[in-house]
Amino acid sequence: MGHNSFRIPISSQALKTRTRRRTSCPLQVVCVDIPRPELENTVNFLEAASLSASFRSAPRPAKPLKVVIAGAGLAGLSTAKYLADAGHQPLLLEARDVLGGKIAAWKDEDGDWYETGLHIFFGAYPNVQNLFGELGINDRLQWKEHSMIFAMPSKPGEFSRFDFPDVLPAPLNGIWAILRNNEMLTWPEKIKFAIGLLPAMVGGQAYVEAQDGLSVEEWMRKQGVPDRVTDEVFIAMSKALNFINPDELSMQCILIALNRFLQEKHGSKMAFLDGNPPERLCMPIVEHIRSLGGEVRLNSRIRKIELEDDGTVKNFLLTDGTTIQGDAYVFATPVDILKLLLPDSWKEIPYFKRLEKLVGVPVINVHIWFDRKLKNTYDHLLFSRSNLLSVYADMSLTCKEYYDPNRSMLELVFAPAEEWISRTDSDIIDATMKELEKLFPDEIAADQSKAKILKYHVVKTPRSVYKTIPDCEPCRPLQRSPIQGFYLAGDYTKQKYLASMEGAVLSGKFCSQSIVQDYELLAASGRRNLSETTVST
Repeated sequence: MGHNSFRIPISSQALKTRTRRRTSCPLQVVCVDIPRPELENTVNFLEAASLSASFRSAPRPAKPLKVVIAGAGLAGLSTAKYLADAGHQPLLLEARDVLGGKIAAWKDEDGDWYETGLHIFFGAYPNVQNLFGELGINDRLQWKEHSMIFAMPSKPGEFSRFDFPDVLPAPLNGIWAILRNNEMLTWPEKIKFAIGLLPAMVGGQAYVEAQDGLSVEEWMRKQGVPDRVTDEVFIAMSKALNFINPDELSMQCILIALNRFLQEKHGSKMAFLDGNPPERLCMPIVEHIRSLGGEVRLNSRIRKIELEDDGTVKNFLLTDGTTIQGDAYVFATPVDILKLLLPDSWKEIPYFKRLEKLVGVPVINVHIWFDRKLKNTYDHLLFSRSNLLSVYADMSLTCKEYYDPNRSMLELVFAPAEEWISRTDSDIIDATMKELEKLFPDEIAADQSKAKILKYHVVKTPRSVYKTIPDCEPCRPLQRSPIQGFYLAGDYTKQKYLASMEGAVLSGKFCSQSIVQDYELLAASGRRNLSETTVST
């Protein structure tokens, strides 16, 4: 992970003017959030709620298990939260000094936040939505109007919308949105696309999983869908879902998203978090864990998984020389970090060997603060449809904490990033500005002769979510490993939401469920002190 920043020096007089302008601005309503959609009665929401409730209602363990969890991203936080709900005592270890993993964020010297990624919370994220409700923070999601908005590369500065009418149930609202949009797809293209999609709508989850062997491009051609449909819609969608193009992405990924979006009325409705993720989402989870007797530690990087003679885990050895013991161990780090730390004696076990196919995809998140408020934008996520960029948003509009009536802050996902991850920040900003010139033709010029850059931050993640290429599905591990007392969590593990925040949270629930189910076995292994985690140096 690398993140760098650049600032244009601003005179103290200019700063005073900035501050004065910010404070003396007359009160006016600029952004209005949409009320929270009714998600509680959907089948998936109820199923997720039931799984959450199963931890709270589980029989209280006679002796709580000490479970040591590596990685305080959403998967590790979720694992710890639901284990604590079930009466166990998680110890969550995070290598860095910040919570959140792939949703981490940092505050710069001006007090502005910059993030690992541009995170969108969909209505079709039932476990995430339940988690917000369980923590009492539903009001921290800022819901936007039910639309998908695409830039039009052939018409610089113009957008094309898919608007989902509220009066229609799913899938009619989605079908209506597609039929009403005549700028991106012609009627013959829509009809061919609809016919191509029929098997997926009829075949359900079994059909969806069977398409894992085909890329989006291959599947579309096999189904007789015109290439222009892929170019117009699915390049943008592929990059938004997995930061790669349709010639690489597994069709299973697109079908899972379409399934959720078309089968749930509010599935494709989007919300932004109202501020930075570590404080607004991760800290409430940590506070919940601590309130139930669990522990969370930052700056606790694992150097080695040390083994007993029988091949089970003896302890986690940290980089500071500390050893941490528990009754069970969870790795909730990205798959690439797990592979680096796998003990040699485990590497040939098929369960672990299959992980070789799962590799994190590089992504770059760009933040640019401009000297003015940009007008050609929306209070929403926007699909750039540029060759270099994926989605973007004016965070000074979409997010309460980042709100600024006088200056825009664009947060942009630069993807695919394979060829750019090793380039300098200034190269990346220059390339981004050339793309922004097309999106804001009247307001932004690549040479900054129009809007000026006040400062920028570039956050590089060389290995982000696992690359969802064809034939990955058989390699994704179940959360319970063949090593007794060792478990995995993370969006790359087996769950139906693939590489997403929802997938990470659900994987943590499945991991916790496996540990709760294995309680008798883990408690009986008895070699370790059950009443407190041993920490020795």
